[in-house]
Amino acid sequence: MELYIVRHGQTDWNKMDRLQGLTDIELNANGRQVAIELGDKLENEGVEFDAIYSSPLIRAYETASLIRGRQNIRIIKDERLHEIGFGVDEGVDYKTWLREDNPQRVFFTEPGKYFPPEGGESIESVCKRGEEFLREVIEPQYDKADKIMIVAHGAMNKGLMAYLENNDKEHFWGDGLQNNCEADVFEYDGNTWCKTVSSQKK
Repeated sequence: MELYIVRHGQTDWNKMDRLQGLTDIELNANGRQVAIELGDKLENEGVEFDAIYSSPLIRAYETASLIRGRQNIRIIKDERLHEIGFGVDEGVDYKTWLREDNPQRVFFTEPGKYFPPEGGESIESVCKRGEEFLREVIEPQYDKADKIMIVAHGAMNKGLMAYLENNDKEHFWGDGLQNNCEADVFEYDGNTWCKTVSSQKK
């Protein structure tokens, strides 16, 4: 079984380098176009999904819908796939967030030291949600599905991959943040996961 893990397309907040988290921002024109192009690419390669799962946030669901294209398959939203929450820092631009006096600045560079801002979510919680979803929803489909796609978010996808690649909090980001609308592909043999395609990273 193959699992495609895709980050949503670009939004205006991505373009402005603002923390989105749980803020429900739609795709911009570029995000929609790139999602359509990815869907066309997969269709031309003969990739057909048996199941598609999405974060409930509009930027992810719209991306999944555009990638799906003409495939006659329902997209299933799952609350466990929403992005990490940044609490009171939602909407803050990265330059402000990365200032020396902000303790959360280690999020991308030293995740092992990260703790969430007020009202935010921890990395441990994201990883727990990801593992639960994969164990309860994806792995049981091993002998029933050939290809499955998950469309979610930068940090959420790394929470999923932390389980698939056995990464701890210190190595949460693995080989880097996915670009918008790019995919990593994993193969499952019923016992273990193995990455077969790695997306271009920032």
